[in-house]
Amino acid sequence: MEVQIFGIRKSADTRAALRFFAERRVRTHFVDLNERAASPGELRRFAQKFGVRALIDRDAKRFAELGLGSALLSEERWLEKLALEPLLLRMPLVRHQQQLSMGPAEETWRAWVAAGKQSA
Repeated sequence: MEVQIFGIRKSADTRAALRFFAERRVRTHFVDLNERAASPGELRRFAQKFGVRALIDRDAKRFAELGLGSALLSEERWLEKLALEPLLLRMPLVRHQQQLSMGPAEETWRAWVAAGKQSA
């Protein structure tokens, strides 16, 4: 089993996700969004499941810094903005094969691990 985690090291939720999978000896591929932004295609995959608006962390410091509180952008424009400004994303974004989760989603991750053990 292997998961891909998108986030930043400073994010407590991202660190919790990394720790969760490490404790269960699940291989992780960590993408630090400070070093490399998620591709628009990858973001689109999460947007299709959760909706673009759900990906935006409106409580993020960067959201306030950019003054986006009253921004009326199209979904495509939001995706472009999120690719350029990864600190606007709700983190972590986690992918296991075709399954996706956003934010702290321990119950979802537990189900993935349990399913992975059954198929192994």
